[in-house]
Amino acid sequence: MRRLRLATRGSALALAQAELVAAALGGAEIFPVRGDAPAPNDKARFVRGVEAALLDGEADLGVHSAKDLPAEQPEGLELVGVPPREDPADAYVGPDSSVAAIAAGARIGTTSLRRRAQLLALRDDLVPVELRGNVDTRLRKLAAGECDGAILALAGLRRLGRAADVTFAFAIEELTPAAGQGALALQARRGDQTAAAAAAQVTDRAALVELTAERAAVSAFDATCNTPIGVCARLAGDELAMSGFVGLPDGSEWVRDRVAGEPAQPGALGEALAERMLAAGAGELLSRAEEAAAA
Repeated sequence: MRRLRLATRGSALALAQAELVAAALGGAEIFPVRGDAPAPNDKARFVRGVEAALLDGEADLGVHSAKDLPAEQPEGLELVGVPPREDPADAYVGPDSSVAAIAAGARIGTTSLRRRAQLLALRDDLVPVELRGNVDTRLRKLAAGECDGAILALAGLRRLGRAADVTFAFAIEELTPAAGQGALALQARRGDQTAAAAAAQVTDRAALVELTAERAAVSAFDATCNTPIGVCARLAGDELAMSGFVGLPDGSEWVRDRVAGEPAQPGALGEALAERMLAAGAGELLSRAEEAAAA
């Protein structure tokens, strides 16, 4: 029987993630693809090459960082599996052991509007600075003194064997993660029962429930990459708890909320969180953030 081919981006983190999936499947061929040239505020660039490989029949499953997968997928493709999730928290790399311990005026590296907004909401005396590149590049820039500390996804650092670099992890209530952070999404051609069955075998119920809730919330917000928004769902026993954040990039105004319910209808819970936050003014903040990005 032919081994499944897993399409993935070629970065070190993407390959590490694909290797985890290949091992869970009991062996699969990893097929790295070339990504599109970087373009600001175009999250879909991270998935286009993988999706093209699926649509062209060059691969059977696409392995994505779930936070990069847009809510709307190309015609002919579908989300078929979610392996066990890593911790979705954001991590701090630097000399300080807590948010409170970071020196006033410290330059904190991040490219994320979401992280920037929440960092400034916590500590408006800190100075966010652009920190681009893959994980290793960002850590090299930090070591070279381009910033005093950096915020990265804890999951990525762990998957690359760099967990020892983490000084502390932010609480979800401090820095609400991006929807899908720490989760992997498996994509296949619609109707490919062999690929779907393989993906189902490695799917984790808790990860699937959490991701479903988070993607539903983001869809209800109708948000774009120009807006600072965080959504995180965590399943514990029979309770699914969701935290949400929407704010302005400068951290001057924000809306936070938390809802909890049964995990049987995660999409409905995600929509309920978004509706509550929109009613509390999140919609206006999203519009203002869009306007600021376009200016």
